[in-house]
Amino acid sequence: MTVETALSRLMAQGPRLEPGHVWLAGAGPGDVGHLTLHAVSALAQADVVLTDALVGPDILSLLKPDAELIYAGKRCGRPSAEQAGISAQLVAQAQRGRRVLRLKGGDPFVFGRGGEEVLALVEAGIPFRVIPGLTAGVAGLAAAFIPATMRGINQAIIFATGHGAESQHATLNWEVMASLGQPIVLYMGAKRIGTIARRLMAGGMGADMPAALIIGATTPDMAVTVTDLDHIAETVGDADEEAPMLIVIGRIVAMRAKIMDLVAAVEPELCR
Repeated sequence: MTVETALSRLMAQGPRLEPGHVWLAGAGPGDVGHLTLHAVSALAQADVVLTDALVGPDILSLLKPDAELIYAGKRCGRPSAEQAGISAQLVAQAQRGRRVLRLKGGDPFVFGRGGEEVLALVEAGIPFRVIPGLTAGVAGLAAAFIPATMRGINQAIIFATGHGAESQHATLNWEVMASLGQPIVLYMGAKRIGTIARRLMAGGMGADMPAALIIGATTPDMAVTVTDLDHIAETVGDADEEAPMLIVIGRIVAMRAKIMDLVAAVEPELCR
């Protein structure tokens, strides 16, 4: 059996996206190879797709030729679609009897507002399905040779958003998180990383704590810069603010150099 035959059989046996239904699918961290089979199937079936800004053209090329593509991305600091409008669009498209796909970078329920969209669909009586995706907080670290968990280093990992770190209404206590001694993975933290770093150090995290900036995780343009907590804001400031980036702070970052040294001796191509 060829690979193509096996994939076709698996997809044919999978669920069908019916008219008037909505699927919320995770597109993974960037590389098309990290799509799930259900996500590929959804792309092939959808009549209309509402996509996030970070979903790349290689993934969108899997859409059927007559599918309508609607950009509904939300980017910090730039004009973006309002969430209420996106949810209303999902409902309206389904009520027209179309097969609707809401395509999100990473996983739809990890800082993707997928929960809000599901609530809107439930309230409108629209049938839906959630297709999980690889979140960058796990896949991006793995691609950068940074293990999310490492025996002897951490027993937990914290996923956090940088949004609202400077707001008087912020609910995250960064000082307490620093005291836990566990690595922190920051989504959407670029604009507020200076404040976050200062608060982590105020909570007792050492200025020399290893940190890394991962840009374009899993894509051919992926770039990883290793630094420390004291210099992470400077590192982020030197980066392209338009690029998708992930920030990781914790002792697991130090594993990257050890792994790369070993890999370079055996498979140097993997380190490029």
